[in-house]
Amino acid sequence: MSSLVGSNPTSSAIKQIMETSLETKLNNYFIWNIGCQMNVADANRLESGFHHIGLENTEDVNDADIIVLNSCVVRQSAEDKVHGMLGSLRHVKDTHPNKIIALMGCLVGPNSEKLQKRYPHVDVFMRPQQFKPLFDLINTVDEIDVDGCINTLSPVNPSVTAFVPIIHGCDKFCTFCIIPYRRGREVSRPIVDIVKEIELLSLRNVKEVTLLGQNVDSYGHDFLDKKDLADLFYAVNEIKGIERIRFLTSHPNDMSDKIIDAINSIDKVCEHINLPFQAGDDEVLTVMRRGYNIDSYLRLVEKIRTKVTNVSMSTDLIVGFPGETDKAFNNSLKVLEEVKFDKVHSACYSTREGTIASRKLIDNVPIKEKKDRLSQVDSLQKDIITTINAKLLDTTQEVLVEKFENDQWQGRNRNDKLVFFESKNDENLIGKTVVLSIDKTSPWYLHATEKIKA
Repeated sequence: MSSLVGSNPTSSAIKQIMETSLETKLNNYFIWNIGCQMNVADANRLESGFHHIGLENTEDVNDADIIVLNSCVVRQSAEDKVHGMLGSLRHVKDTHPNKIIALMGCLVGPNSEKLQKRYPHVDVFMRPQQFKPLFDLINTVDEIDVDGCINTLSPVNPSVTAFVPIIHGCDKFCTFCIIPYRRGREVSRPIVDIVKEIELLSLRNVKEVTLLGQNVDSYGHDFLDKKDLADLFYAVNEIKGIERIRFLTSHPNDMSDKIIDAINSIDKVCEHINLPFQAGDDEVLTVMRRGYNIDSYLRLVEKIRTKVTNVSMSTDLIVGFPGETDKAFNNSLKVLEEVKFDKVHSACYSTREGTIASRKLIDNVPIKEKKDRLSQVDSLQKDIITTINAKLLDTTQEVLVEKFENDQWQGRNRNDKLVFFESKNDENLIGKTVVLSIDKTSPWYLHATEKIKA
């Protein structure tokens, strides 16, 4: 079968599926998702399109008429899982040739000939946010009217919280990162479109939205009127029913005073900022092309903590980047010790084909050394967060309840800390904000026994 890549279905692809599905209608879909919050948002939007044309979700890939893999290539471990899933679907396609198999996400680049040759059983290859080829195939094979479904993509059955992409792509071109090559250059969504989407989510009982972007604080830089993330905060703050606003991920170079002041002054914006530093050594940062040094990063952290009351901070850190010496790595540990983040997303460096680093740098840190450094980061961060969370014992916390699981309610406070608690009545608390007294802390979560009030 000829596969589809960001274009209308080819006649051979349509013919083979139709020849094996004359008595079969498309009823169910299965979406397998891996990767960042942006991937979750993309999957939710695709699901909305399926719902629009009357398809139903199934949790069993074998029962699905349409199978979609939403891929990630930021780390080697994620890419390996995607290839594993793609390989396992070969037998599914051989035994059920009428099934439609689609691959979307960051594994699908502008030139996907190698993927098509390696996985001929995949019918459609879609780059991030480009769903049209799949819906065109569905329309042709099953004569389903798909008009309008792509322009109205918004989660149909969201939970209490929802991810809302506000800017796509990235213009930074850090040497280690593949994202600009897969998601393209930065393009901001108009404020009016974002507000309309969030108003719809509010009508569906969403209480918290997370505004997403690879570099979320560069939002609006491509607007003629110079509206930015702070202006978007103010617009979303006016939406009835929305109680909390979060945002990620920020780049230190784009975190302006205007944005910081808005975080502090707007009630609905939560006091939590994800601010990746990636490495604690200036020489490594230069090779990474991050555009700042550690001194400027630390001064930014100090400014944020001075201006934003009770702010919590998380970060991203790469260990074992090409050329990272023991001294350079120890500088990263020093940053962790000085800043004391609430959460650290750390990973060993892995070469991503197509990046600047893959072309110009030698991956010269042994894997054993990388893993040892990662272990040191995890150990240090566990000590840091244990101390931070211990200070919350006997405090009261506002928690937005998200789910009930294993006989416990769970939700997060404004600082993005996971909180578990029990309630003495049978009231459904999902979607409600409760005030809790913390009676137990750990590095990973907080616990409260009694609900004070809702």
